[in-house]
Amino acid sequence: MKRLILSAMAVSLAVVATAQEKKEYPQPERMRPGMTEFWTPQPKVVTPGDQATASAPSDAIVLFDGKNLDAWVSSNTGGAAEWRVHDGVFTVDKSKGDIQTRENFGSYQLHLEWMVPEGITGESQARGNSGVFMQNMYEIQILDCYQNETYVNGQTGSVYKQVVPLANAMRKPGEWNVYDIIYNAPVFNEDGTYKVHPTVTVIQNGIVLLNNFTILGTTEYIGLPRVVKHGDGPIRLQSHGDPSEPISFRNIWVRKL
Repeated sequence: MKRLILSAMAVSLAVVATAQEKKEYPQPERMRPGMTEFWTPQPKVVTPGDQATASAPSDAIVLFDGKNLDAWVSSNTGGAAEWRVHDGVFTVDKSKGDIQTRENFGSYQLHLEWMVPEGITGESQARGNSGVFMQNMYEIQILDCYQNETYVNGQTGSVYKQVVPLANAMRKPGEWNVYDIIYNAPVFNEDGTYKVHPTVTVIQNGIVLLNNFTILGTTEYIGLPRVVKHGDGPIRLQSHGDPSEPISFRNIWVRKL
């Protein structure tokens, strides 16, 4: 009798175990295409500029359209920018110092075109030297590096003295060069250190020179980069003191990011 009871218990346990093994749970819902498709918010519509006329995108702030320098001021005096406007372009006046935008900016997409004059003289850094400063702090070098060697962390497209560009994409003097710059402004900690470093991508004539480079600090002529806490700042164009013939600019616009 005892043996029969034990046998019955064994059978019962086996049945329970089998039932537990066969228990079925809900399966994940079968994926459908619509489950991963989002329709809002829709991106804003931006009309690209006309390639034939080199016009700016519809949401851009035009900084120079060939007419005047009303969007710019003298970096020295804060008064009118006195570089020479002529024939739809403007040319650096080295006697007047740097110019900068009236408006301050944070992160942005910047487009500007610049030309080294045909027949320019000089060599290394003394040849068509200028620069465009992000937030008045960080310089992207402008220089005639067409068949003109210089220290590579100071050549065209470098974050001055911080990085060597990935390529030399210069057109020869007398031809227009195009910069398209994507700049991300820094975020600072309360103690003035970088919480998020500024970064920059530089494309010259359709060729990537810098790809999301992390800017280390201010671009110093002498010494190492410094971290200086700041907010939005102007875009500044440099009037360099070298003796070579001055360069010209045209078609400058910016899109806030």
